[in-house]
Amino acid sequence: MNARHRAREVALQILYRYDVDSHSNGIQPPADMALAADLAKHFDHFQVPQALREFAAELVAGTLRKMPQLDETIEKHATNWKVSRMAFIDRSLLRMAIYEMGHFPDTARAVAIDEAIELAKQFGTSDTPAFVNGILDAIHPEKNA
Repeated sequence: MNARHRAREVALQILYRYDVDSHSNGIQPPADMALAADLAKHFDHFQVPQALREFAAELVAGTLRKMPQLDETIEKHATNWKVSRMAFIDRSLLRMAIYEMGHFPDTARAVAIDEAIELAKQFGTSDTPAFVNGILDAIHPEKNA
C-alpha cells in the first residue's frame, strides 16, 4: 500500500468519526488549533507514521472547511439523493475525494477517483464503489469544488 493511500484511509476514518459524532450527538468537528490537537492525538494513538500526517491532516482540515460547498457539489450531481440521506461513509468519501480533486494539483483527478473507489470497496457496502464512481465521474470535468 502506498503512503498516500494510507493517508487517505486515515483521513477518511477521521472524517467519518466527525460526521457520525455530528449527526448522532450534535458534536461539531473541532476547528483550527483544537482540530490540530485532535488530529495529533489520533495520529499518535493509531501510530500513524510522520510521513502520512501532513497529507492526511490537509485532507481532513480542507474537507471540513469546504464542507458546505462540497455538499452542494455532491447534491448537484447525485440524482435524487440528498447528502443528508447518504450513508456516512459514502458522503465522507465523496467530500474528501472532491476536495482532493479540486485542491491538490499534484494529484491527477483520475488517481483521486481510483483511490476513492478503492476506499469505497474497503469501507463501504457492495453498492458504495459504483455510487461513488458515478458521482465522481459526473463531477470530474469541473475545475473547482
